[in-house]
Amino acid sequence: MSLAKAISDNDAKMKKTLDFLHEELRGVRTGRASTGLVEHLRVEYYGNPTPLKSLASLSVPQADQILIKPFDPACIKDIEKAIKSSDLSMTPMVDGKTIRLSVPPLSGERRKALVGQVKQNGEHAKVTVRNTRRDTIKHLEELEKAGTITEDELDKGKKQVEAATKEYVDKIDVQVKVKSDEIMSS
Repeated sequence: MSLAKAISDNDAKMKKTLDFLHEELRGVRTGRASTGLVEHLRVEYYGNPTPLKSLASLSVPQADQILIKPFDPACIKDIEKAIKSSDLSMTPMVDGKTIRLSVPPLSGERRKALVGQVKQNGEHAKVTVRNTRRDTIKHLEELEKAGTITEDELDKGKKQVEAATKEYVDKIDVQVKVKSDEIMSS
């Protein structure tokens, strides 16, 4: 494996971590309704756990409401059951062929708890990025010992990995701050 390949693999893994954090944060509740709260919810559909977004169209007709329209009206009870058993703390209202979820306003204490959760998710992402850095540097050192790359290339590679790590940690901090501000202001 070449130096360029190792660096590009490192960047790809770090980007994947950032994307995963972004998806995790979409599912954290703010004071406003968002389809991100429910789209990854797993529904037992014909014996298979299926993401809700694959079974229904999701929309936000009002700032405090999520509307779920199943593609197959027969699965409405399965969706209702999945919502009730989730940790969303919302009661689904079945309205014929649709389900409505009212998103209640958050208390100050709940907002602080959610901000803490967001920060914890950010810390986990940072740890993953740093572990990726460690693994990549270890791999580069193995390449240098094997004679595949020179010592100068090793130093150059380490600097690139450190720069990428700093860049992704900063991006994680920005995402966490934006989500925390969104939770506290809504």
